[in-house]
Amino acid sequence: MVSQITSFSLPTKTKSSTLAAILLALVVLNLSTTCHGTLQWGFYKGKCGRNNVEAIIRGIVTARFRRDPAIVAALLRMQFHDCFVNGCDASILLDGSSSEKTAPPNLSVRGYGIIDEAKAALEKACPGVVSCADIIVVAATRDAVALDGGLRYEFPMRRRDGKVSLASNVNLPSPSATVTQAFDAFKRKGLSTAEMVLLFGGHTVGVTHCAFVMNRLYNFKGTNEADPTMNPALVKELKLRCPANGASGNNTINLDQNRYSANKVDNSYYKQLMMKNGILEIDQKLALDSETKNLVSSQANGSNFPTLFNYALVEMGTIQVLTGTQGEIRKSCRAINKR
Repeated sequence: MVSQITSFSLPTKTKSSTLAAILLALVVLNLSTTCHGTLQWGFYKGKCGRNNVEAIIRGIVTARFRRDPAIVAALLRMQFHDCFVNGCDASILLDGSSSEKTAPPNLSVRGYGIIDEAKAALEKACPGVVSCADIIVVAATRDAVALDGGLRYEFPMRRRDGKVSLASNVNLPSPSATVTQAFDAFKRKGLSTAEMVLLFGGHTVGVTHCAFVMNRLYNFKGTNEADPTMNPALVKELKLRCPANGASGNNTINLDQNRYSANKVDNSYYKQLMMKNGILEIDQKLALDSETKNLVSSQANGSNFPTLFNYALVEMGTIQVLTGTQGEIRKSCRAINKR
C-alpha cells in the first residue's frame, strides 16, 4: 500500500543534490507499490470487454492536444480545482446555478468538453463502469502531461463520483497568498511542503492574465511601486503588455517566462523563479521563503522534475477519494444520476 507522505519536510540548509536524492527515493518507494487505500493499479483491466479504457481516453486527449496544446495546462488546473474542494470526486464537472463551476476561481476553468467526449465514448463501450473522477485523473495527469514532454506513469484508479457541488465550498489558495497560507491549504489535504512545491511546478505550462499581476507592477502593497522581488527587466516588459489603464486585463502572460519551453513540462519554471521572473506573487515567494527556497533550487538545478512531478500528481489524485459504495458512477459527468 502506498504510504501518503504527510509529514515530509526538509531542513533549509540541505544541499540541492541531497534534496533531489531524498525526493527521488520517495518516488521510487511510492510508485513501486500496488495500491493506495482502496484505489487499485490497473483497476479497469478487463472491465470494459475488449476495450481498453485508458486507450480510449488517451486517443481523445491526443486528438485534442494536436489541435490545442494549451489543453495540458487547462486539464492540470481542472484536476487541482477539483481535488482541492471536496476531494478528487469530479464535483467540479456538475452543472448548476450554484455549483463549483460558478465560483469565481473556476469561471476560467476549461476543458469540460474533452471530459464529456471521453465519458460518452466510455459509456458507449461499457456503460456505468468508468467514473468521471478517474477520467479527469487519467486525462490530466497521465495523458496530457506525457504529450507535453512529461513522463507517462500508470495511476491507481477506482474513484467514484461525488453528488455535491457548491460554489460556497470553493476555497483555493490565492495567487497572492503567503507560502505559509499556501502550505496550510496543502497540509489540510494531506500534502507536504515538498509536494506543494512540486505541484506548483504545474506552472511550467499555462498562462495567467494581466488582471492578476497589476498590483505587482504598479501598486504593490500600497507603495505605488512595483514588487521589489520582481526582476526589473520583467517589470518593464510586463508593463508594456499590461498598461496601467487596465484596458488589457484579459491579456495573457506565460507563467514560465522562458519562451522556448513555456508549453513544455520541464524544470524551466523553477529556473525562472531563481531569476526573479515568477509571474504570480506566490510563485516568486516560493524561491524566497526559508521553508521552500532550497526545494526550488533543487528543481532548478536538477534533472528529475518530470519524475517527481508525476509522483506529486499521483499523491494529489488520492485526496479524499470516494471508493467502494460511496458516491456513484455518473452516466453524465454534468449531472448526478436520476433515481
